[in-house]
Amino acid sequence: MFLEERHNQILSILEKDGKVLVKDLAALFHVTDDSIRKDLSALELDGKLKRTYGGAVSIQEKLQMTEANQRRISHVLAKRKIAEVAVKLMQSNQLIFLDISTISIAVAQLLEKSESAFTVLTNMVDVLVMLARNPKINLLFAGGQINQSRDGFSDALNLEFISNFRPDVAFIGAFGVDIKKNSLTSRDTNGGVLKSRIIELSKTSYVMAESRKIGYEGNYRFATVDKVSGIITESKLSDELVTAADKLGVNIITAD
Repeated sequence: MFLEERHNQILSILEKDGKVLVKDLAALFHVTDDSIRKDLSALELDGKLKRTYGGAVSIQEKLQMTEANQRRISHVLAKRKIAEVAVKLMQSNQLIFLDISTISIAVAQLLEKSESAFTVLTNMVDVLVMLARNPKINLLFAGGQINQSRDGFSDALNLEFISNFRPDVAFIGAFGVDIKKNSLTSRDTNGGVLKSRIIELSKTSYVMAESRKIGYEGNYRFATVDKVSGIITESKLSDELVTAADKLGVNIITAD
C-alpha cells in the first residue's frame, strides 16, 4: 500500500469515528507503531488532524480550549443531564465546591432556583453570578488572577485560598477521563494542579464529564481515577468500562 493511500484511509477512519489509536492502525495496516506515529505527525503538519496521547482526533472533533462563551453552548443537553444528577447527590448544609467547568454552569442554573440551603465554594465567575441571586445559598468565592478564556481563577493565590477549606463534596470537570489507564487529565497545568488539590481536600469528590470525553487525554494528568468517588456522565458506558471502574472502586453514575 502506498503511503498516500494509507494516509487517505486514516483520514477516512477519522471522519467516521472522530479518533484513531496508533496500535489499532498499526494492526490494520500491518506496519509498526512508529510508522503510524510518523503518518499522524505528517498529517498533523498538514493541518488534517490533531495528535493526542496514543493516537489522534479529527480537527472537527478535538476538544480544544475555546472561549468560555463558545464552550457553554455546546452539548447543552448532556451537561444538563449531568448537572441534574450532581444536584441530587447534594445534601442541605453541605459545603460544596464547583470548579471551572461548563457543567458547573449547568449545576449553578439548577441551584439558582433551589430552596435548599447550601454553602458553595467556587472559582468560576459565571457560577458566582448565578448563585449570588439565591439568598438561601451561602456563597464563597476564590479569586486571584483571572483567566478570561476559562471564566475563572486557577493561579497561586486562588490555590492558597481554596486550601483553607475542606469541602464535603466537590464536583470537578475534566478534559479527559481514561478509566482503563486510571487517568484524569486537564488541558492546562494551573487548572490541573487546583483540581488535584481539591480532590485531596474534599471528603467526597465526583468528576463530571460528558461521555464524549471518556477515553480522551489532555496534556496534564492531575489525578488518577481511583482518587475520586465517582464519575457522573449523561449516558451509559460500556460494560467493559463499568467493570474497569468497579475494579478501581469508582462508581459510574449516569442520567440514563
